[in-house]
Amino acid sequence: MAKITFITTNNEEITLEATTGSVMELAVQNNIKGIDGDCGGVCSCATCHVHVKEEDFEKVGAPSEIEADMLELEDEVSDYSRLCCQIKVSDAIDGVTLKVVEE
Repeated sequence: MAKITFITTNNEEITLEATTGSVMELAVQNNIKGIDGDCGGVCSCATCHVHVKEEDFEKVGAPSEIEADMLELEDEVSDYSRLCCQIKVSDAIDGVTLKVVEE
């Protein structure tokens, strides 16, 4: 089981647990403000943009080429940006912290 902490745009910390699915699905199911997942997780809308805490970035890995292309369209992109629809829940990401990016 992975524990994932979301920091919302108003700096509220919410820690959730999951065993399967994507981080975006977990966020949407738990009404994390700012994670909309409009495209349903197919990497075509960037409504699930997060900044991964620097020390956790290795756990989630770098974005794929398609994801990186989508992130190029975002204003608040950083070296630690990911679309959380592309981050799969697994024990490998246990303890990660993700900051929801303001739209």
